[in-house]
Amino acid sequence: MTRVKRGVTAHRRHQTMVKKAKGFRGQRSRLFTWAKNAMMKAGLHSYVDRKRKKRDFRRLWITRINIACRDLGVTYSRLIAAMTLKDIAVNRKMLADLAIKEPEVFKKIVEEAMK
Repeated sequence: MTRVKRGVTAHRRHQTMVKKAKGFRGQRSRLFTWAKNAMMKAGLHSYVDRKRKKRDFRRLWITRINIACRDLGVTYSRLIAAMTLKDIAVNRKMLADLAIKEPEVFKKIVEEAMK
């Protein structure tokens, strides 16, 4: 069986990884071993942060709803409990959007839930 020399294949693979690390600082953008480690770590962070993004946005929506509710004399938890009892199905993202862009509509939803 003939011997397979991997010079071209390995070089191409190394260059691909180094190109992906473009924009990193120092040797992380120039040397294959450092670039490989940097890309692995970057991939791990991006995976974790895709999950974290969902948590962060939910916290933001709840905070916005709570601020808007307190201006109307109701707390966030009482509003959500009242909406659940009245079967008003508006998710937190939409409620937060209404609280900022359409305060009159948000006020009507709060009044309907608190009846």
